[in-house]
Amino acid sequence: MKLKQLEGLLGGLDQFPNPKVELEQYPTGPHIASRMLFTAENSFEDISNKVVADFGCGCGTLGVAAALLSAEHVLSIDIDPKSLEIASLNAEELEVDMDFIQSNVMDLRWRGQIVDTVIMNPPFGTRKKGADLDFLNVALKVASQAVYSLHKSSTREHVKRTALRDFNASNAEVLCELRYDLPKLYKFHKKKEVDIAVDLWRFVPGKHQS
Repeated sequence: MKLKQLEGLLGGLDQFPNPKVELEQYPTGPHIASRMLFTAENSFEDISNKVVADFGCGCGTLGVAAALLSAEHVLSIDIDPKSLEIASLNAEELEVDMDFIQSNVMDLRWRGQIVDTVIMNPPFGTRKKGADLDFLNVALKVASQAVYSLHKSSTREHVKRTALRDFNASNAEVLCELRYDLPKLYKFHKKKEVDIAVDLWRFVPGKHQS
């Protein structure tokens, strides 16, 4: 599938009608989502025929993209039942098979590296400090191959240091810097739209002690 075709399909997905501020629910736009998954597949072969988990899946954009790129199995996890409802309808609309799990990512209790690849656009940690790194910590424990994640560019050094030193990643690489167009979703947003620089990371999990 070509990048433009993938972006076009993702552009038709439904998004949060009433986003929840406490969960930092921001939609992952089709421009970023398509490039994230297209890079994961075409540069690293981390999607097709792989078991892929989407952490904090929201309305399912990243998981749907993985399914469209021939993932063997997609697990989409979110704490919010309303988001999972929309994600399920989005999957139905594009006729892709995905499994949905309602859970806090921190409460999964998965043992060992049971998926190949984790994809995620975690909370940036604006409301709950360090939320993005909490997600990353779990992701690096359960993925055997790679973790793809978006983090604010302003946190780049901290993210890299934490992943390598504290989370046992064997490699942490910024693949590209992207512009995240954040529409005015919440009352506390002063501007109509704000443009945030985000890094697309690829982390390689270290070998875990058995």
